[in-house]
Amino acid sequence: MTINCNGRLIDLNEPKIMGILNTTPDSFFDGGSNESINLVLEKIDKYLNDGADIIDIGGYSTKPNAKVISEQEEIDRTIPFIEAIVKNHPDIILSIDTFRGNVAKKAINAGASIINDVSGWELDDNMFDVIKELNVPYILMHMKGNPETMQEKTSYNDITLEVNEYFSQKIEKLKAAKVNDIILDPGFGFAKNLEQNYELFSKMEALGFNQFPLLVGISRKSMIYKLFNTTAQEALNGTSVLNMVALQKGAKILRVHDVKEAKETLKIYNALKGKF
Repeated sequence: MTINCNGRLIDLNEPKIMGILNTTPDSFFDGGSNESINLVLEKIDKYLNDGADIIDIGGYSTKPNAKVISEQEEIDRTIPFIEAIVKNHPDIILSIDTFRGNVAKKAINAGASIINDVSGWELDDNMFDVIKELNVPYILMHMKGNPETMQEKTSYNDITLEVNEYFSQKIEKLKAAKVNDIILDPGFGFAKNLEQNYELFSKMEALGFNQFPLLVGISRKSMIYKLFNTTAQEALNGTSVLNMVALQKGAKILRVHDVKEAKETLKIYNALKGKF
């Protein structure tokens, strides 16, 4: 349960908090709030002060029916920010949230150390070659289709079994390419309806074959606020509840918009286990 990030071993036996940094104008919760370097650096300072262990930066919204942008626009939305962040925080652990190989490569060269790919290299033929070449920790997420079509691809006979089968096939290929630092993300909200999200969440212990760390990203998602017929802005309490359950079910990374609250959830979880 350790991953190598730029020569530093990160121990995932102790769960970590990943802060979400969207540099997009159209993300479902914080779109447009991080569009200048100064605003991004302020956000990074807050995240680190609140206890973030990893920052996940993305320049392409993957919400349902998200607008397609060019590769160059995604690069322009991420690489300058990564360079500025690393300049101000040389020891920071950054992941790049992208399904494009060229973006991932430029981000790693700029100072990021983890690739977070929602597509399992299905949306860019170049991504797998980049994963093999760079051999950095890789977050493998389950999704069917793409952000434009995924909500139409919610047919499963046994969602938990099918997600594990997907992981198994992808892991085999990664292992053959000698990529060893693999993190699994069930992909809550991606090609899954409300009931399927909760079914998969309830059986989370069955995912990952007890060998690979799980990342859970449910922060302010519709699987929370649709239960209450509210909005993402009103979904913090539900996020904290599900984050606690995720930790109890073995999650090793919580990907969140609200770092302070997630850190408090983790502290309570540790206290329940006698760790103060």
